[in-house]
Amino acid sequence: MQTGGRMTHSFWTNFILFLAGAVAAGIGLAGLIWPVAFHASSGIVLGDNPSLMSEVRAPAAALLVAGGFILASVRVARWRPAAIRVSAAVYLTYGLARVYSIAVDGAPDGMLLMAAAVELIIGGICGMMILRSRAAT
Repeated sequence: MQTGGRMTHSFWTNFILFLAGAVAAGIGLAGLIWPVAFHASSGIVLGDNPSLMSEVRAPAAALLVAGGFILASVRVARWRPAAIRVSAAVYLTYGLARVYSIAVDGAPDGMLLMAAAVELIIGGICGMMILRSRAAT
């Protein structure tokens, strides 16, 4: 039987991984299958340039796969440490890149500002989970 603390940690780990995986997979799927409509919701007009569509769909597919792996880790315990690291890397990379873009390009649409906040929060939580697990060993 697990102790109360361990069950809580497991619950929160699974909750964060489910959230991180669902968000990444959902955004990846929307960007891959419906890129024009998805990006239009943030004020971005893609047009019909096949090269641009390729550049938009490729990272969307990567997000979809990363999100699928993160979601799968909720059921496969031995994948969780890697999934936490993938979550931290994906979300912090996106969030920090948006902060850099704000600094050099100016503020984007409000939806993208909200995306940056969510990415930094999820990435930060996953980063703290990594640091906590290192401190515990």
